[in-house]
Amino acid sequence: MVDLNNDNADALVVSSDPLHPANLIPELCAAFYKLGWVTGTGGGICIRTGDKVYIAPSGVQKERIESSHIFVLPYPQPSTPSPHTDRIFLRRPKLNLKESACTPLFWNAFDKRNAGSCIHTHSQNAVMATLLWPGELFEISHQASIFALFSCPEWLLMHMDHLPSSSFCRRGGNGAALSYLDTLKVPIIENTPYEEDLKDSMADAMEKHPEAAGILVRRHGVYVWGDDWKKAKTQTECLDYLFEIGVKMKLAGLPTVLNN
Repeated sequence: MVDLNNDNADALVVSSDPLHPANLIPELCAAFYKLGWVTGTGGGICIRTGDKVYIAPSGVQKERIESSHIFVLPYPQPSTPSPHTDRIFLRRPKLNLKESACTPLFWNAFDKRNAGSCIHTHSQNAVMATLLWPGELFEISHQASIFALFSCPEWLLMHMDHLPSSSFCRRGGNGAALSYLDTLKVPIIENTPYEEDLKDSMADAMEKHPEAAGILVRRHGVYVWGDDWKKAKTQTECLDYLFEIGVKMKLAGLPTVLNN
C-alpha cells in the first residue's frame, strides 16, 4: 500500500501520456460540461486500469478538474465500498477534497459488469426521459444504429487513432450490439436524497435487467458503463441520443415502440 503522505503516491497521477486516466478524466469532464451533462459539480466519471481505479473528486467544477485532484483506489477493495464508509486509497489529493459520491455506484459497474469505466451524467435528456416514462423502464425501438462520432469536437481529434469508427447500444453495456429491430430497455430507479444511497437499488436493477445498457435515476440522471473509457463514452452518447429522440417522439404523440 502506498503511503498517502509520501510524494511517491503523486506519481500515480503524473504522466505525459494524454491517455493516462489522470489526464483523461479532466479532459473528458470538461467535454461533458460543454455538452451540459455535468453542470455545476454534478456528474462524474471513473476509469479502471487493472488493479487501480481513478475517480474524479466531488464538489469541484467539472470543467476545472486537474490531474492533481484525482483519487486513486485499489481494485478490488478488501470490502465493497458502501455508502458513508471509509475506503482504502492509494492516493488522495493534497487539497481537502472528497472522492465522488458516485463511488459505490461505480463499483456496481465494476463488480456486476466487469466495466473498465463508468460515467454519470445529469443530462436533461435523461431526466426528461424519467419524467415522461413513469414506470420502471424507458423503452424505444426501430431506431437506426447510432454512429457515435456524429459530432467530433476539437478535443477529440488527438485521440481519433484510438477510437472505434462507430459504436452501438450494447446488451448489458458491453455485450452484443443491439439491432434496429430490438427494443432498448433502460431501467429507471427512484432518486434518494444522498447519491451513495442509490447503490442497492441500482444493483437490484442491474440484476433484474442483465441486458440493460445503463441505469436511469428519476429526476436525476443516468449511469452508463463500458469495457473502457472509449466504449463508456460512446455508449453514453448513444443512450443520450435515444433519450432525446424518445422524449421528442413522446411529446409529439408518436409511439416509441413499434409492434412489428
